[in-house]
Amino acid sequence: MELLSQRVLQMSESETLAMTRIARELKSQGKDVISLSIGEPDFNTPEVIKNAAKKAIDENWTHYPPVPGYADLREAVCQKLKRDNGLSFSPEQIVVSTGAKQSIYQLVMATVNPGDEVIILTPYWVSYKEIVKVAQGKCVFVKTTIENDFKATAQQIEDAITDKTKLIMFSSPSNPTGMLYSKSELEAMANVISKYPYIWVMADEIYEHINFEGKHESLAQFENVKNQVITVNGVAKGYAMTGWRIGYIAAPLLLAKACDKLQGQITSATCSIAQRAALEAMLLDPTVSEDIINMRNIFQQRRDLVFNLLKDIPDIKVTLPQGAFYFFPDVSAYFGKKYGDYNILNSNDLCTYLLYEANVALVAGTAFGDDNCIRFSYATDTQLLKEAIRRIKEALGKLNF
Repeated sequence: MELLSQRVLQMSESETLAMTRIARELKSQGKDVISLSIGEPDFNTPEVIKNAAKKAIDENWTHYPPVPGYADLREAVCQKLKRDNGLSFSPEQIVVSTGAKQSIYQLVMATVNPGDEVIILTPYWVSYKEIVKVAQGKCVFVKTTIENDFKATAQQIEDAITDKTKLIMFSSPSNPTGMLYSKSELEAMANVISKYPYIWVMADEIYEHINFEGKHESLAQFENVKNQVITVNGVAKGYAMTGWRIGYIAAPLLLAKACDKLQGQITSATCSIAQRAALEAMLLDPTVSEDIINMRNIFQQRRDLVFNLLKDIPDIKVTLPQGAFYFFPDVSAYFGKKYGDYNILNSNDLCTYLLYEANVALVAGTAFGDDNCIRFSYATDTQLLKEAIRRIKEALGKLNF
């Protein structure tokens, strides 16, 4: 008899966290590793948010909060959604959790029964697939390519729907590609989804403030699907608050209550002090906040730099991301090449080669559902980015058939 459950034995380790762990181990051994593997802004949390947390400690916000979050925080989330996204929600439809990952886990567990099909638009964030597996759902992947900017069409989504479909999952801006769906593309998606009122849709909008194209567009803005859409967001990326662990959903009341019920038996409410800090974050208008604007501008400068550097590497296909802080270039031209004991057959082989030969940590595209690609995070210092890509170019130049 196995000592551990099948659900744990069948679960894969998060590939992004695994690569980050290996990079840290090599650094501890004295290796000069540049890690471009983790999706974390290299900025500090804005002072106004940190001060709110300090004030909360002094005011003794140190007792159990309500399971779905403090009432004033949920009200602030509603105001933020109205201000930034044009969405109308009541506080009862908001559930604050310990990071957006918990939010996603709970909404999947609240909707998916064993055998239900979950449509995942690829490339996808690594945890989507594993969370669906834990719920014993069946993943149905809608494939996209770099040639169409990694976007699924409404027709592709409709073609994937069956009478077993329970949930659709996607992110915009996207991790890992940096692409984002336009209003017209989301409207076409909504017109398809509205034909199937028994299907839920998860719209992961955690990167909304890192958007280089202008106004962020939400799927939930469309009246014909607003009762089917669960909007997932949080403070980690847009406010440089990864360690505070605050995420939330805005959902139809039925599902919000279900996630509240689940959370009450799992973690209860998330950290009281982090919630008071998140309340201050929700009050920041992204169109006027210098912290948010400055971070977005610096990410855009880095994006432009990395794009030009990657274009200079032979046989790499790369598109210009419209948001987030990732590149997802197609590197399949290097498959079949060799150097020394390295034989590059797939994206995992290439990332291993670049880690040990170039001392640069990246994440293989297999983690995101596309083995032709690898993910670069440019959430780091400009000089480190230049050096990392110099090393990558040099190492790739050594490969031959």
